[in-house]
Parts: sequence; C-alpha cells; structure tokens
Amino acid sequence: MRNRRAADPGPAGERLARLLTVKSIVTILLAGVFSVLALRGTIESGQFLTVFTVIISFYFGSQVEKASQKRGE
Repeated sequence: MRNRRAADPGPAGERLARLLTVKSIVTILLAGVFSVLALRGTIESGQFLTVFTVIISFYFGSQVEKASQKRGE
C-alpha cells in the first residue's frame, strides 16, 4: 500500500487558492496593464493614479467586507 497524505493544502496552498480567485486575477491583470500603459506613456500619470486607486480600493474594500461577513458583523 502506498502512503498517501490527505488532500490538505496547508497554509501556503490556502493562500494560493485565495489569490487565484477571479476577482484577484482580474485585479492583478488590470494593475499590470495600466502599469505598462503608464510606463509606455500611453496614459498620463493622473489617469493612471485614478484608475489604479479605484482598482486597489475595490480589491481591498471587498476583502475587508468579506472578512467582516465571516466574523458576523
């Protein structure tokens, strides 16, 4: 018989699974795209700052909301 471990991903696996949600992937991609556009000079720094602030605020705001719902607040 083979010794198989249970399918316990551990803390690192859980963190990776949370990172790979659709919302997280979209947030990371948008941040990357707008960073490249800003570095190329396609968009102005003010436009970049506005878009990046909205993206990051949405991401972290939804994370806080999710955490507060878990705690039952």
